Amino acid sequence: MDVISEKLKLLPDSPGVYIMLDKYGNIIYVGKAKVLKNRVRQYFHNTPKPQKVMQMVANIADFNYIITASEIDALALENNLIKKHKPKYNILLKDDKTYPYIKVDMREDFPSFYVTRKIKKDGCRYFGPFMGGINYKDILDVTQLLFGIRLCRTQITSKPKRECLNYHIGRCAAPCAHKISKEEYAERVRNALAFLDGDYKGAQSILESKMYAAAEAEAFELAMDYKNKIAMLSKLEARRITSINKYIDADIIAYATNNLYSAVSVLVTRKGIMQGGNSFALDEAHMSDAEALTSFITQYYTVHEPPSEIIVQGFCESALINKFFREKLGKNVEITEAKQGVKAQLLKMAERNAHDYLDKSVDKIRHRDDMTTNACRRLQEMLSLSRYPRRMECYDISNVSGVDKVGSMVVFTDGEADKSQYRRFRIKTVEGANDFASLQEVLKRRLEKLGTEQEERFPKPDLIVIDGGKGQLSAVGEIFDEMGVGDIDLISIAKQDEEIFTRFGSESIKIPRSDYALRMIQRIRDEAHRFAITYFRNLHSKNILSGELDKIEGVGKQRRIALMNKFSTIDKIMNADVEELAKTPGISLALARRIKEYFSN
Repeated sequence: MDVISEKLKLLPDSPGVYIMLDKYGNIIYVGKAKVLKNRVRQYFHNTPKPQKVMQMVANIADFNYIITASEIDALALENNLIKKHKPKYNILLKDDKTYPYIKVDMREDFPSFYVTRKIKKDGCRYFGPFMGGINYKDILDVTQLLFGIRLCRTQITSKPKRECLNYHIGRCAAPCAHKISKEEYAERVRNALAFLDGDYKGAQSILESKMYAAAEAEAFELAMDYKNKIAMLSKLEARRITSINKYIDADIIAYATNNLYSAVSVLVTRKGIMQGGNSFALDEAHMSDAEALTSFITQYYTVHEPPSEIIVQGFCESALINKFFREKLGKNVEITEAKQGVKAQLLKMAERNAHDYLDKSVDKIRHRDDMTTNACRRLQEMLSLSRYPRRMECYDISNVSGVDKVGSMVVFTDGEADKSQYRRFRIKTVEGANDFASLQEVLKRRLEKLGTEQEERFPKPDLIVIDGGKGQLSAVGEIFDEMGVGDIDLISIAKQDEEIFTRFGSESIKIPRSDYALRMIQRIRDEAHRFAITYFRNLHSKNILSGELDKIEGVGKQRRIALMNKFSTIDKIMNADVEELAKTPGISLALARRIKEYFSN
């Protein structure tokens, strides 16, 4: 605490980012400040603080700071550092998946309609995001069925191509085969765009006509398909919020807390239609609700496309967020603190969702803590580890009779899988099926990165776990001694009796099977095995595939690579039809038939 007291006296009156460290040097919290001196000192004043903040302060052994030019720069840097270091007391969004959009490039003579998960400033039209039970595939299917637009990315040239099956069943006008003029196709595109903009009434009438015609012809399966599509459009129409201008695109974000755990609910409206929403459980140590909500928003919109408007609660740091979008993301986003009208009603709906999700998530968060950070602490205690195992790495080897040998490295941070840190290794120097030597090669290659510029990408682990017993542990221990990394803890787990071996104990350690510490070790061991097996199968399949393709006349190196990139496995190529094969770059229709014939024999 003396070091901290001295550092507190030297804090500047500048904006910046502060970084809290525990006694092992691990980053446990990153925050931004308008005035570093005022903000950092607040943590160490003897004043009431949120319970989570007090827990975090109890673990602070040191802190650093970085001065920035402005609070906006501090907010951006805070966001980047949180992503990089994943501090245990910051908001860490687990659900970073992106949602699909339908993209139409209006610069093309015959625009294609296709799916993307990233919006660019490229002059194209985008529709979405599709979420909350609305499947973009169904929307595209209906769009093509109604208007005959193309969904493929086939290049349209002056020389007509052979029309595909979609033309023959009346689903595409086949501009690639010159079956429709540019003007006629443009009219179809205009109608399709109006449909995607929310004009569903005309579409429902067309589908109803098709449904009755199919029923009349006793094509009952087709009629049922049309009925399902009508039901989907009715579901979309029911989501329309009549009080909102149909041109408004807005996300509604609400925050709820019980002063220990928090939750955020995000509702999404596009073209006046409620698309759906998502909720997030948070376990952070922010000094205020405004800070927590600001941190969530900046993290969320570095993954998701910002709308033209975000509706938030009144305590939000609206001006700061608005400036962040404009200066750091290049987006003009209106931040609305709704107090009345339909927007305020939507905000109340989001608040109810956030409170409901928080009530249901508290036990889940506590259970997650038991399985992760609490399990790490118990493991340190039971195995007498030299330090808290914040970064755990586990290694496994996979091969069949010494062929296509691979190694895997999986990483858990604070007891949770950190898949961005996973690595694979192809064994280069070991002959035959020698798992001990293979483990030694993998660990040596990994540990050689310590103390080099690559340590930025491969941080030093606190604990290394080996899948195996005393033999595997001893083999890796030789590499530890050779490379002088005795300050990293090393254990192995033998699967038969789930015994844990350490380097300096003669007897195995048996942790009760119900203990979360053992379950965590089992999770990382099983994940390393899964990751190694997946890599081995992919590599083995590609080697078999490459050998088989070499036997087909006309399939050279470039075409073989193109087929492997498109289909990945031999099974997918064997099951592909001629048209799918012919869509591979460099594969003509005649060659596709030859490939299909080869695998059919």
